[in-house]
Amino acid sequence: MPTKVDVIFYSTYGHVFRLAEAIAEGARSVPGVESRVLRVAETLPDEVIAKMGATEAQKAFAHIPIADPRQLAEADGIILGCPTRYGAAPAQMRAFLDNTGGLWTSGALIGKVGSAFTSTASQHGGQETTLLSMSTFFFHMGMVIAGVPYSVKELVEMNEMTGGTPYGASTVAGPKGERQPSENELAIARAQGVHVARIAVKLAAK
Repeated sequence: MPTKVDVIFYSTYGHVFRLAEAIAEGARSVPGVESRVLRVAETLPDEVIAKMGATEAQKAFAHIPIADPRQLAEADGIILGCPTRYGAAPAQMRAFLDNTGGLWTSGALIGKVGSAFTSTASQHGGQETTLLSMSTFFFHMGMVIAGVPYSVKELVEMNEMTGGTPYGASTVAGPKGERQPSENELAIARAQGVHVARIAVKLAAK
């Protein structure tokens, strides 16, 4: 059976979706791995999304299936992505995770691989605190946590503004969402997918 890696994201303007696609691409490059991209349901009313100027952006990933928290147990690796809201995950991702109590009770995620990625409006907008705060979910579920190792040379790029941390891939979107993920950031995202997938393959074989 193939090793399954789920990439589950919440995105407002599409930046996190771009990272999710790159992460899944990296995971699929590992032999024996299947990776699907799923999205967390939007909880804001359409009129609010319109006032935020996100209606058109969200059409780009409207075709992505909605993630069901109960199906997390089917995956060998789970990679969660969301934008940063004041240094933490937004309410949409929190609501999704709050619906996993049954998995915690049954221990269904124990021993699986968990990882996270994010975006912020500015270079110092709380990327690392968001990724670290999301790791508490993995700890409580008894999961093995993976980030991005420093063998990924793009982590130490100094000639351009870039996201990317050892805790997970990230991008800097700009205060108006005008900046899209750079090739350096996408390379880090793909590397994260590869890293998580390789660990998931090893753990699934035991």
